[in-house]
Amino acid sequence: MAKTPKSVINELLVEVFNQILSIEQQNLKERGVKLSMNEVHVLEAIQKENEPTMSKIARRLRITVGTLTTAINRLVTKGYCERFSNDGDRRKVFIRLTAKALEVLRVHEQFHEEMIDAVIEDLHLDENHVLIESLENLTDYFKSKY
Repeated sequence: MAKTPKSVINELLVEVFNQILSIEQQNLKERGVKLSMNEVHVLEAIQKENEPTMSKIARRLRITVGTLTTAINRLVTKGYCERFSNDGDRRKVFIRLTAKALEVLRVHEQFHEEMIDAVIEDLHLDENHVLIESLENLTDYFKSKY
């Protein structure tokens, strides 16, 4: 039975996603990072958030505040982040990264740079405007839909 374009696209997207996560996890492990990819992505979300409150971080990650609380508790215990309050409003709890977290994020960013450099070089993506435009459209679609 021939595969439909829809099933092929599904298989390719799932495979690319899983490959990147697997390679990323292995790379971080080889570089001495002892965190799960979920934990690294929580640190990344904290770093990207202008006002890193629990609700804003959870929204960015598309998870519940309860799920985020569990992750933050682990990261605080491991020394990667800490909670603090603003003197003006003690009800609002912020999350800040420690130097230990910033080092993990530096390693994580380095992996992404190396991966993209290799993809551009191996696939000549700098010359393939159709693929780049398609990936941009796919990203825009997912952002608008989800």
